[in-house]
Amino acid sequence: MEEKPDYLGHRERLRDRFRKSKGEGLLGYEMLELLLTYAIPRRDVKPYAKNLIKKFGSLAGVLDADLRELEEVLQVGPISSTLIHLVKKLNEAYFAEKMMNRDALSSPQAVLEFARVKMAGLSHEAFMVIFLNTKNRVLGYNVVQEGTVDRAVIYPRRIVEEAIGRHAASVILVHNHPSGQSEPSPEDRELTRTIVEAARTIDLRVLDHIIVGREGHFSFVENHIFPAAIR
Repeated sequence: MEEKPDYLGHRERLRDRFRKSKGEGLLGYEMLELLLTYAIPRRDVKPYAKNLIKKFGSLAGVLDADLRELEEVLQVGPISSTLIHLVKKLNEAYFAEKMMNRDALSSPQAVLEFARVKMAGLSHEAFMVIFLNTKNRVLGYNVVQEGTVDRAVIYPRRIVEEAIGRHAASVILVHNHPSGQSEPSPEDRELTRTIVEAARTIDLRVLDHIIVGREGHFSFVENHIFPAAIR
């Protein structure tokens, strides 16, 4: 009888460990390795998982990576890269559902978790608006502008027009800093002031401006510089 390759027994053991522990205790590369077993048959995928972690620095870095970059590191077809991206999108959808139709003021963590998953890993700067109704429940969101690595051009009029179209009573502003640092720049403060002034013309409230980066987040409200500092 032909013996099974060693990697097949390893796959089974890794899968059993995951099922028994529900993922607790597995290292990042081990979870990635297990994921790749569903896309790459008849190969030892541990080296692939370790190479990805090494290249992108962390499991989060792998999930945030561009499809082409993933394929270059894996040196395989699009199935594996698509599966990795699917996990990231499922994660975004999970946190979006947790945030939707909840009171954003009484559940600020749900908004923050979604903002970080959606924006923190981007390699370019982007600006998102979360729209809320009169009861502060989330109606929806939209990335209204995507820019280069260090700049995003935001048009307050566009935000106001979309808020009217969605019948929103208030908004939460979110943008990312690809550099990793989340402290607001003078330009961030000036942009916030401009948007708040435009929103006031239609009695639209700006509840907060959250900046996310790989190293954390910055909330204007949590740091007591909003809205007083922009009036």
